[in-house]
Amino acid sequence: MLREWKLGHLCDEAALVVSELTTNAVTHAAQGIGDQLELVLRRRDGVLVVEVSDSYQWEMPELRKPAPEETSGRGLLLVDALSQAWGVRPRTGAGKTVWVHLAVRHGGEE
Repeated sequence: MLREWKLGHLCDEAALVVSELTTNAVTHAAQGIGDQLELVLRRRDGVLVVEVSDSYQWEMPELRKPAPEETSGRGLLLVDALSQAWGVRPRTGAGKTVWVHLAVRHGGEE
């Protein structure tokens, strides 16, 4: 899809962002708390928008620095480093959407 949009140069970054966000959603769903996951990709105003929505509503993700001995908790640090902007918003009904803007670089590999 990204290659069709002439955004092939964003494939690695987008794949990492999608992986981190969906892993978080699936991890919480595995706890029996949520049962829906939705991924949306779209190009808008010079950015690739990545959105991952789930039905887990009790905890909104926050950027934090994990202690060195922690074995998880670094995914949002990667998302933050790769993105132009990111955030979270509640969904109508139940759940939340985590959105990420990846800057479209001109002159990159298409």
